[in-house]
Amino acid sequence: MAAHTKLRFLDDKWDDAIAAKLDPPELLRYRSNLLGSDLRITNFGGGNTSSKLDQIDPLDGTTRKILWVKGSGGDLGSIKRSGFATLRLDELLELEKVYRGVENEDEMVDLYSQCTFGNNPVAPSIDTPLHGYLPFPHVDHLHPDWGIALAASANGKIKMAEFNTEFGHKLAWLPWQRPGFELGMMLRRIVAETPGCDGVVLGGHGLFTWGETQRESYLSTITIIDQLGQFIAVHAEKEGYRHFGGGKVKSREPDVRKAIALKIMPHLRGAVSRKQRVIGSFSDSEKVLEFVNSAQAKELAHLGTSCPDHFIRTKIRPMFVEWDPAGDAGELDELIELSLETYRAEYAEYYKAHALPVSPAIRDANPTVVLVPGVGMFTFGKNKTESRLTGEFYTNAIGVMQGAGALGAGVDCKDVPQAGPAAPASAFTTYANYVALPPSEAFRIEYWKLEEAKIRRQPPEKELSRRVMMIVGGGSGIGREVALLAAQRGAHIMVADRDVKAAEAVCAEARAIAGKEFVGCVKIDIRDRKTIRAALDETIGQFGGLDILINTAAIFPASPDGVITDAMWGVTLEINVTANFMLTDEAHPVFTAQGIDASIVLTSSANAVVAKRGTEAYDVSKAALSHLVRELAITYSPKIRVNGISPATVVKGSTMFPRDRVIASLNKYNLAFDEKASDEELRNELARFYARRTLTGQPIDPSDCAQAILFLAGPLTPCTTGHIFPVDGGLTEAFLR
Repeated sequence: MAAHTKLRFLDDKWDDAIAAKLDPPELLRYRSNLLGSDLRITNFGGGNTSSKLDQIDPLDGTTRKILWVKGSGGDLGSIKRSGFATLRLDELLELEKVYRGVENEDEMVDLYSQCTFGNNPVAPSIDTPLHGYLPFPHVDHLHPDWGIALAASANGKIKMAEFNTEFGHKLAWLPWQRPGFELGMMLRRIVAETPGCDGVVLGGHGLFTWGETQRESYLSTITIIDQLGQFIAVHAEKEGYRHFGGGKVKSREPDVRKAIALKIMPHLRGAVSRKQRVIGSFSDSEKVLEFVNSAQAKELAHLGTSCPDHFIRTKIRPMFVEWDPAGDAGELDELIELSLETYRAEYAEYYKAHALPVSPAIRDANPTVVLVPGVGMFTFGKNKTESRLTGEFYTNAIGVMQGAGALGAGVDCKDVPQAGPAAPASAFTTYANYVALPPSEAFRIEYWKLEEAKIRRQPPEKELSRRVMMIVGGGSGIGREVALLAAQRGAHIMVADRDVKAAEAVCAEARAIAGKEFVGCVKIDIRDRKTIRAALDETIGQFGGLDILINTAAIFPASPDGVITDAMWGVTLEINVTANFMLTDEAHPVFTAQGIDASIVLTSSANAVVAKRGTEAYDVSKAALSHLVRELAITYSPKIRVNGISPATVVKGSTMFPRDRVIASLNKYNLAFDEKASDEELRNELARFYARRTLTGQPIDPSDCAQAILFLAGPLTPCTTGHIFPVDGGLTEAFLR
């Protein structure tokens, strides 16, 4: 163990009482979870851990060494025992005999599964040989910012030697090599050539550490990472040193930053969604602002990231929008378009320069990270989790560049220790002591057939994946059913309702289906433009924009004496007609800013065409709403489709049917009922009566309406707009005429 073991930044979370109860595979899981629980140690989905364990082979009863290693695509923080691949170590090591060299190393990946022990279906990761060929029982391969900062420094090898001396370590240095079989051979060789080696720094990549026991491996790993943090902190604290060359511009005030972000996010999201929709996130953290406002931000951003784990999500580089925060925020839309034009052209050149005949077709040329001085960082992904993680990864990359800059303070190092067999020194670009991954190597990772295979192994996306939906009236009845069904179909959902507690309850239900990050809730009063705008802002802030707007909120006026006053008439038309117009009118600029297809579905009623006594206010309001649908479809075409549904009376779950109204209706139709019956029993009795008037004889369930709404709102009806879809069980009085 190192001479200095006191931790300054990290915590030793190991609990001997817990560890004592675990068998060896569970100890590996425990160690992995502890390491993955801190983003300073490794990022989500990044890094790998392994153990070489003695197990009985059921085929011959002999004891064999089995390599347990994190499976492809797993995450250390959440991995379970079942997430590890298991391979017969002797058979894995024997693969060296058929290895034909680095030019053909991809063919080795298919052979890893041939070494599987125990019918384990988990796919071994590309890091498998890196762990297998290191001669230690327990190995950790992680991507801490401090470790990558050293690995991505132009003077990294020099600083590693200083670190070894100061902290009593014997870390070894390996030049850049893409993960795979060749790197496994290189690791074995460098350890053999370095007596007493207790870790390896992979140039431009990350860190390898190990131990004789699970506990020793864990402690060695967190100690070395913490000490690297201490080492870099000392450099950063030197008098006169300023991160990223100091500030170039100043941030706008927090409330102004938020307002600017909300204004440009729909435009930005729409612009980067031209090939396929993405979900957005925004960060104006202190770390992000220090970087985007700095003198070196533009040049460092253009260099791109170093660590392969960062690069997979952040792409070759972020898009930097060169804007002076002291200027007019109205300039940003045009600057974003100009920046995107440049970014896409550079990405096309990058692909053209490095693509081979066997390379996958060019992927989306839009950025996943957008940096705006004075405002912050916008990130995008196929869902909210991915967009958030992309932001976390680039924040990690900022930390790496910050650390590399600190290590190079006052030093002009022209050597590039990352250079080696995979890429010569001329392929690397250095700025402010930071060494980026060469574009040729970045391409070999981004368009690696193994990454392509990983993408293809992912489950197919759902019908409403990548779409953002705001459901007004989502706290009950039809709106609730829409939210739950949309959650099943992959949508990102904002449940909006005047009843906050009801919205929160539905939000919790939908999150249980879709996941916490996919669903939010907000208070709204559709008679008040201010609350409508606030709800839209909340949706934009959480997901980046809006694709589908649904309103199921309405009012049915009723009074004990059956008389509808002028005031009640006015409120009914205000909520059922005018509020729908206001809602869509406020959403329209968001849709327009995005410039991608969107849809609106409003809720009318069979009453719109069936004249009856005593329901004039409601019926007239719904007739007006049906025509509003047609008017809006014309006004908002061609990008925004507007449709409506026309249900017959939906009693179940509706807030428009409190107990007194149900009883009044039962009395109106001379239907016998038990005064002691529950609200639900009374509703069911009334619903069955209404059903008898239809051709199908089926009560209209809120879920029937939800199915119709999502059919109209989603991608299955791209040519349908301006129509009212009946959900009335076959109510002949409501037939079109």
